[in-house]
Amino acid sequence: MAKSTIYVALEIGTSKICVVVGEAKRDGAIKILGVGQAPSRGVRKGEIVDFEKAQTCLNDALVRAEDLSDVMVKTVFLGVSGAHIQSINNRGLHCLPEGRTEILEKDVEAAKKTARETVDVPDDHIFLHSVSRQYIVDGVEGVRLPVGRQGRQIEADYLIIHGQMPRIQNSIKCVKEMPLEVEDIVFNPVAAAQVVLSREAKREGALMIDIGGGTADFVLYDDSMLTTAGCVPLGGDHISQDIAQALHIYHARAESLKINTGSCIVDDAATGEIVRIEDDNGYAIGEVERAFLNEIIQLRVREIFEQVRLRCEGHLDRLAAGVFLTGGSSLLRGIDIVARDVFGMKVTRAGSAPVSGVTAMFEKPQFSAPIGLIRYAQILDQEKPPFSPFRFLKRKMSDILMPAA
Repeated sequence: MAKSTIYVALEIGTSKICVVVGEAKRDGAIKILGVGQAPSRGVRKGEIVDFEKAQTCLNDALVRAEDLSDVMVKTVFLGVSGAHIQSINNRGLHCLPEGRTEILEKDVEAAKKTARETVDVPDDHIFLHSVSRQYIVDGVEGVRLPVGRQGRQIEADYLIIHGQMPRIQNSIKCVKEMPLEVEDIVFNPVAAAQVVLSREAKREGALMIDIGGGTADFVLYDDSMLTTAGCVPLGGDHISQDIAQALHIYHARAESLKINTGSCIVDDAATGEIVRIEDDNGYAIGEVERAFLNEIIQLRVREIFEQVRLRCEGHLDRLAAGVFLTGGSSLLRGIDIVARDVFGMKVTRAGSAPVSGVTAMFEKPQFSAPIGLIRYAQILDQEKPPFSPFRFLKRKMSDILMPAA
């Protein structure tokens, strides 16, 4: 019988805080044992701005997940986001000693170490992921298994994903005061891609955009290699805020209009069509032309995609699989059509891969990141060396958590 391991994922998002307890088996199957959610307060654009409010919401989500799964949660895989998270490609060169031409494991490790240590990132940033993309042996690119090959020099090609230490520190501190231990820290779209993108899509080239309440996180794969990643500090809440300001209504009412009535396509509205704005009791408090409402939504959605496109410039001409949209805001009507217009390629709206357990509802786009964290945890245990260097850095956790002088 295949062994199984229980993992716990925690996503502290702008719109919701979500705790997922999952059972991952060695045959690759994942069973969701329990999911706890709470509306997110004290979080802005994916970052904690009010510890007390955020911890109250986290506790509510944690209790619900524990009750449903019958698991006492002690450690979590923490998903993070924020505009401070960036990526950079870097190569490390190692020359073999005179008289030897066979590449050994120690040569590969030396090249990898150089790639990680020579990368130019701000002093207050720490690595979230250092992902080995490929090796170059004597100028020949695309080498995946260099050990045993003949050569004089080897280069390790890495994608380094890094973020501001104080902001990541805030998320860790919030979790540890629950008290919970952080098993690993993962950039949300890196996790989501594990259940949204198939191996074929990664091989052919794909851009995945996870559009949440406060951010649009993205990762881009080319020839199965993670090529670039980042975050645009715009999301569904900004669309609702635009509607609220334009129509002079409360944010909650604007959110309801966006979800239940609005569309990203202006032409979805008939000429002169009017939408009634109602209060909580169903009484009319105003009205707006549907075309105007749709125009507000479209303008912000287009801006989000154009910002992502700008950050992926130079990588978009090799994406045969196209663009994949996930996250709660990917459910907006017509958002795939706007994305197709901006990127000029095939666009797919996607949730997570099928999972078993409490209910299939957790295969919806808004759960891609937390479900992906469970899959990511499973990958860490199956693949060596680990996909993320954070476990190696755990001995430095006390330094990360140490308050600034």
